[in-house]
Amino acid sequence: MTQIKTEDGRYSPSAAAELTGLTIDTLRYYEKEELIGPIERLPGGRRVYNEWDIAWIGVVSCLRDAGLGISDLQRFTSLLRTEGNPATRVEFLRERRTALLDHIARMNAALGVLDDKITYYSTRETPTD
Repeated sequence: MTQIKTEDGRYSPSAAAELTGLTIDTLRYYEKEELIGPIERLPGGRRVYNEWDIAWIGVVSCLRDAGLGISDLQRFTSLLRTEGNPATRVEFLRERRTALLDHIARMNAALGVLDDKITYYSTRETPTD
């Protein structure tokens, strides 16, 4: 493990990548797309991540896992940065939650079909050659 924290409690890019399970390229991309950051840079230009950055990257990763695309995440981060109305954020998240529940229902139906096929083919006699 390379989880190296600087003396002042910040993380190198490789440590941030390891902690978040993302690649350094993905971290850079997320910063470029303004999903995270701005990330602090040392005088030489090297990025350093703090605890808040790591936590927020975790939220972004979780939302990606929930099916939000980059444009959805950009909209959400924009709502957080510019819009003072929490109801708009809640509405956005509720819409995504509904879509995720629909997706889960479809995945559960597909899982049921797979389970049925596994059971069916597991109990059939295998032909002998």
